[in-house]
Amino acid sequence: MKVAVVDYGMGNLHSVLKSAQAVNDIGAEIFLTSAPEAVLKADKVIFPGQGAMPDCMRELNQHGLAEAIRESTKNKPFFGICVGAQLLFEESEEGPTQGLGLFPGKVARFAAGLRDAEGERLKVPHMGWNQVFQTAVHPLFAGIADGERFYFVHSYHFAPADAGLTLAESEYPERFSCIVGRGNIFASQFHTEKSHRAGLQMMKNFLAWDGSV
Repeated sequence: MKVAVVDYGMGNLHSVLKSAQAVNDIGAEIFLTSAPEAVLKADKVIFPGQGAMPDCMRELNQHGLAEAIRESTKNKPFFGICVGAQLLFEESEEGPTQGLGLFPGKVARFAAGLRDAEGERLKVPHMGWNQVFQTAVHPLFAGIADGERFYFVHSYHFAPADAGLTLAESEYPERFSCIVGRGNIFASQFHTEKSHRAGLQMMKNFLAWDGSV
């Protein structure tokens, strides 16, 4: 089995690659690639990203990968991570910029002046460990407790037009969608590669996943 980690010059590519290789107990060939044809030929695709969404979208287009990503989401297990997950939406307030348009809705900035329950000001970006509350049953949650902590670094969050896309939520301070998915697509706002045991378990689940829910 071939698993492509999409390399378009943005994100913790080697960290994502190493995390996938660390839990590869099924003998998969896991590799970085910037070649659209290699993405299309892969059995599974991991789509990471880090930085500003306009920059990521520009690099994606310059590498000729946008259409390969769209095509790959149709028929194979697909895992978007951080900005790689945000890019799946129609548009983002960051820029503003257009996304790949695979999910209805947008990526919105956290509001200014956020405060926690004690009245303390919350910083943007939302950075650090936070709980993830599962709102649906999914194979990638196997072995991961509801309310498990994952590592976040982001100023923008998913605002899906279809509430059914949300698979899990976090709080800052209000609840927001932090995992979205449909069919063979699974996408997380947090960084699995920085989330220690829980992140590795999620990646292991993805490698074993056949794309069905």
